[in-house]
Amino acid sequence: MGKKIYVGNLAYGVNSSELQQMFEPYGAVQSAQVIMDRDTGRSKGFGFVEMDGEAEAQTAIAALNGQERDGRTLTVNEARPREERGGSRGSFGGRGNGGRRGGHGGGYGRY
Repeated sequence: MGKKIYVGNLAYGVNSSELQQMFEPYGAVQSAQVIMDRDTGRSKGFGFVEMDGEAEAQTAIAALNGQERDGRTLTVNEARPREERGGSRGSFGGRGNGGRRGGHGGGYGRY
């Protein structure tokens, strides 16, 4: 199984193909993906690379972390598992008003 690597602080002009080329000198790249904003279609400035082996991934991380590319200092490290974004929105069950009652005047002082 491959090793997933997080690559942050990418220049917004970098595409997935260029990201893959950046890592190929360090070993076989299974996949490379720059994360795009769903609404604008522009890069979010980070991506993920999956390399074949642990040793290759560690070599790439050591070589590229802190390197300057296109005027930006790269952040390269092992990707952490994605955190769950549970369906609940806080302790008020997802109510947009923060759990307060009486959205029209608060309900106080009525007869």
